[in-house]
Order: sequence, then structure tokens, then C-alpha cells
Amino acid sequence: MKTTALIALALLAAACSNRNGDYDASGTFEATEVIVSAEGNGRIERFDIEEGQRLTAGEVVGSIDSIQLYLKKLQLEKSIGATQSRRQDIAKQIAATLEQIDKQKLEQRRVQNLIRSNAANTKQLDDINSQLAVLEKQLAAQRSTLENNNRGVSEESSGLEIQIAQVEDQLGKCRIKSPISGTVLTKYAERGEVTAQGKPLFKIADTDSMKLRAYISSGQLTELKLGDPVRVFADAGDKGSRQYEGRVIWIADKAEFTPKTIQTRDERANLVYAVKIAVPNDGLLKIGMYADVKFGK
Repeated sequence: MKTTALIALALLAAACSNRNGDYDASGTFEATEVIVSAEGNGRIERFDIEEGQRLTAGEVVGSIDSIQLYLKKLQLEKSIGATQSRRQDIAKQIAATLEQIDKQKLEQRRVQNLIRSNAANTKQLDDINSQLAVLEKQLAAQRSTLENNNRGVSEESSGLEIQIAQVEDQLGKCRIKSPISGTVLTKYAERGEVTAQGKPLFKIADTDSMKLRAYISSGQLTELKLGDPVRVFADAGDKGSRQYEGRVIWIADKAEFTPKTIQTRDERANLVYAVKIAVPNDGLLKIGMYADVKFGK
């Protein structure tokens, strides 16, 4: 009996040793998680998502009450119309003065011809030149006043247009969108609730590309570099395991104590280094699922 027990213990130890030696590391799958928060204030009018639902990047999944913002935009648009109505038509405003100048120039040429024929004196020409100078100064002042008025109208309109753009930005933020493609993990709010900027609405994870966080010993660290291909063996229940092709995308620069839930090839090592391995997901990999790693192809 004693001999039989010793043999059984030896076989068990050998089996455990072989199992641990088949793989270089073990770890659990994780994914990039994003907590989507409200960007607007108000009552949630629509929120059509459920936990486990698949979303695409930019997909609108809900909306926040935006009536007041919409009314403010209409008010600003009316203000722009009223402001633009104060714009002056410079050509029409100075038309009369230009006509007077043309008449004075015509009279100037007539008097000049008379002077050359000794039919008029120079005083008449001086008076016309003086009147013409006054009209040209009036024209310059009139044009400057009208241009300044129109410039003020343009600046005021531009300020209102900026306010409209701000309101439109706020209106856009009242639409609840998914920032990434992935799976909804947790839903924090419901339709009809009042929300505020920064309040979490739901959590979504990018499950298309899973990341396996594994731990390696200092001896393995010297043989591994970023971009190295690895083989990942995920648990498949009664079917054993499924193999995936992975790639090392991150290696910790500091050692840490071995996590209790993780075993490395060298169980005697007290300090290990964390690594992340990118693994394309075929839909069967889940967050928190365990997997083993074999370095190299």
C-alpha cells in the first residue's frame, strides 16, 4: 500500500510539472473600457441600449432634452436678422453726393474754357474749386461713416454667429453617442432620469481586440520584446482549449510580486513582470477569461 501511494504521488507530481511546463505564462483577458458620461444637462428623452448590446463608433443611442437650447438658437438667428437690417447700402447713400461732384466738375471744365476765351474771371473758377473740395471731403466723411457702421454690423453679426455655433455644439452634445465600437458592459442611467454634465451613463468595452495580461519571470523577460508573436490558448471547457495568434504590445518596466491568481513557469520567482498581448477576438473571448501563453510561433 505504501509503495502504491508513493507511485501515485510521483505520477501526480510529474503530470503537474508537465502541465506547467507546456506554457510559458498564464493570464486573464481584459479590454479597453470607456465610461461614457453625459455632456449635456436635462432629462434623458431617449436611451435605447441594453447591457451586452453591440454598438458601433459614433452610433447615437439616446438624447437629452434640448428644447431650451433650440429656442435660444432661434432667438439668436432672429437677432442676426435684426442686426443685418442695419447694414447700409453705401452706393445708394453716396449717390447724391457723387452726382453733385460730377456737376461741379462739369461746371469747372466749362469755366476753364471760358477763362481761356477771356469770357470769365478766375474768381468763378476758385469758387467752383472750393465747392468741389468741400463736396469731396463730405464724400470721404460719408463713406467712412457708412463703412464703420457696416463694419460694426458685421462684427456684431459675427459675435451672434459664434453664439449660434456654441449652441449648436451644445445641441450636438445632447445626443448620446458611443465613442468606440464595442459591447455595453454596464448601464448607469435610464430614460426619464435627469442627468448632468459628467454623470456616467454607460460603460462600453472594445472587445474586438482583447488584451491578455500575463506575468513572466525575469529570466523570460530577457527573451521577450515588443512585437513578438505568441500563441494563446484560451479555455474552451470540455473541448480543451482554442488557439489564437497574439502579439506582445506592452512589457512592464518594473517588477511586482506574483499575483495570487497567476502562475508563471518558474513558481519560485517572487517578482514577475506584467506583459500585455493583443489577441483578435472571434467573439468567443470574454473579459476575465483565463488563458495560457506559449512564446514564439
